[in-house]
Amino acid sequence: MGQRASGHHRGFTLIEMMVVISVILILLAIAVPIYSQSMIRAREDNLRKNLRTLNGMIVQYTLDKKKAPRSLEDLHHAGYIDSIPDDITGRKDWATEEDDSIMSPDQTDPGISGVHSESNHIGSDGRPYSEW
Repeated sequence: MGQRASGHHRGFTLIEMMVVISVILILLAIAVPIYSQSMIRAREDNLRKNLRTLNGMIVQYTLDKKKAPRSLEDLHHAGYIDSIPDDITGRKDWATEEDDSIMSPDQTDPGISGVHSESNHIGSDGRPYSEW
């Protein structure tokens, strides 16, 4: 067969490469914020679930034992939770609410009546996580 006509080389031109890179950058500019927002939403959903679980187990423990737990460790040792879940901070440093109004004759120290996040970062609803 014959040779190709001169001037026709295989490959991409600089303009074609710039167009492809521009399209990729535009797609990344759209995808990264969406991905970031979905990660925040997932972390917040996990925080809500953990708060519901811990606060529900505190109530259940108080009703069952007729006294409030003194710490989250009490819930774990009594078998109400397998392990203390992480706060949105990634640590197990929950802020506990002490309430001496639920003390019983068996309990001399105030117990905890609820938990909140230790984080003061602002959630997607505009409130700090510590107020959830």
